[in-house]
Amino acid sequence: MKRFLFLALSCGLLLQGSASAQSLALEKPVEKSLKRVKPNDIKAHIKYLADDRLLGRKPGTEGYQMAVDYVVEHYQKAGIEPGGENGTYLQLVRLRQSFPGKEASMVIADSMGSAMQLTYNKDFSVYPHAEEPEVSIEAPLVFAGYGISAPDLGYDDYAGIDVAGKIVVVLRGAPTNFPSTVSAYSRDMMTVLKIAAEKGAVGVIVANTNPKAGVPNLQGGTYSVMDPNGKVAVSRNYVSDKIRVLASINSSTFEQLLKGTGIEMAKLGEQLQQGKPASTPLAHTLRTSYTSTYKDFESHNVIGKITGADPQLQNEYVVHSAHLDHVGVGRAVNGDSIYNGAHDNASGVASVLEIGKIYSRLPEKPKRSVLFVMVTAEEMGLLGSAYFARFPTVPVEQIVANINTDMPTIIAPLLSVVGLGANHSSLENEVAAAANHLGLTVEEDPEPEQMRFIRSDQYSFVMQGIPALHIKYGNKTKDGLNNLNKQVEQWRAIHYHKPQDNFNDTFDYKAGKKYVQLNFLISYQVANATQRPSWKAGDFFGSRFGKGSN
Repeated sequence: MKRFLFLALSCGLLLQGSASAQSLALEKPVEKSLKRVKPNDIKAHIKYLADDRLLGRKPGTEGYQMAVDYVVEHYQKAGIEPGGENGTYLQLVRLRQSFPGKEASMVIADSMGSAMQLTYNKDFSVYPHAEEPEVSIEAPLVFAGYGISAPDLGYDDYAGIDVAGKIVVVLRGAPTNFPSTVSAYSRDMMTVLKIAAEKGAVGVIVANTNPKAGVPNLQGGTYSVMDPNGKVAVSRNYVSDKIRVLASINSSTFEQLLKGTGIEMAKLGEQLQQGKPASTPLAHTLRTSYTSTYKDFESHNVIGKITGADPQLQNEYVVHSAHLDHVGVGRAVNGDSIYNGAHDNASGVASVLEIGKIYSRLPEKPKRSVLFVMVTAEEMGLLGSAYFARFPTVPVEQIVANINTDMPTIIAPLLSVVGLGANHSSLENEVAAAANHLGLTVEEDPEPEQMRFIRSDQYSFVMQGIPALHIKYGNKTKDGLNNLNKQVEQWRAIHYHKPQDNFNDTFDYKAGKKYVQLNFLISYQVANATQRPSWKAGDFFGSRFGKGSN
């Protein structure tokens, strides 16, 4: 059903037409502020944030603090109010890096009493426990396919099996008929762990079917956000104390577990991809003991606010987000070991800073308030945004939408865009109208295999029931070949998560200006609309996370 929006001219905006053919009419002060976005200002932000002095902006370091100070300074210069804790621009985020112990044991015993001792970091690896330094557990094993329970999609790996008090063995993946965003959600480790815990399992073992692949190297540790009492507040690999172990096993170990079940490992992947579950109890019990050590440190989300003009709606919030962190200093590549993160995500931070300036210049603010949230620890598992979305500095039920900006990849003229996640909610209307106003076309995701919907901070808001999106480049090019994704692939191979993502000549700052204008126009419509955004009727994410969704 098409949704029609009509907004008073006094709000500075008029929308006319349907979602497929909306046009915006902006009042002169809004148009004037929009046009004042300067590519050189975007360039200046990126140049500072990607400077070697910031040493890759890793949370907990002096370089990250320099980035925090830079954002606060520019909020203050723009007249953007503090939106953090205790009247400041900051929200404290307590981070923990958990490391696996040097030794761990895992024994798999069959029903006849025969035991198989596995070799640590060869046959298996185990994720450190974020709360308990020492863990021991023994429980029966059950194979649970992909670990997906989605009866509404006609697929349930847990149908017909009892996993209460048992350890589930799963493969990573999803049926091929799942939409790309649903597939990405389904194979996310956090989803797999939550479902296992809900079904009563006490552990999850991730199996590999590739004989050439080893088990994950977890020696670098995993990350969590902790609460003041030393308990996990947010994590990508810990959901509750019900799951006592999360580990991986290699293909030869998995093949041993399947003996006697009638399941052939070589055919298993194809069967599951076709949407045919193969779940079954395994005639084995697993016994494991492992230890964990910890390094705790602090970081901050940086939050600014523009207060809305409407006496009632000013208590509702539209959130612009971008991650401020990158990965710091690491392995040298071509003699450079500083991972500057110029595109990822100094460019996104620059974009949100310039959006804040557009709002600050408006003589009349929008009806709703707008938050500008620069989050920490995205590179550690979307932790800063997950913490803010769960424990925001405003009432969570009053956050109506999130527009995230992460590595917009401004390396070519912006002619078309993808609104990742917008198709799940009424936000696709605002995207269509804003893109039309700027002469951009809206496309489907050209790289669904990248699973970008769950890989950036908008996903943290989705999991709290808040409609969210992430604008990325489309495929349209000036030469008509419409294959920008090929250029991006080449760029990614050289620059992505490498020291070569630095302040260089790969940027198209005019494209950056269009990103700023587009994201502003999306949020400005939401901030002035009579109704808050809503999930589409029967939407997969709305039905799982939405509060009061259709």
